[in-house]
Amino acid sequence: MSLSDKLGGKAKEAAGEITGDDKLRAEGKADQAAAKVKEAATEVIDKVKNIIK
Repeated sequence: MSLSDKLGGKAKEAAGEITGDDKLRAEGKADQAAAKVKEAATEVIDKVKNIIK
């Protein structure tokens, strides 16, 4: 997931805050968490590739 995924999650969360939609707010937080997990996994993969080289 990219920066746009993180921003999309933040936008969903904010929209949920404004409208009082708890489901939308939760989806936004989940999107942000997924983006962080994918980013961390990508960093680990890159480090392993550098060690192998």
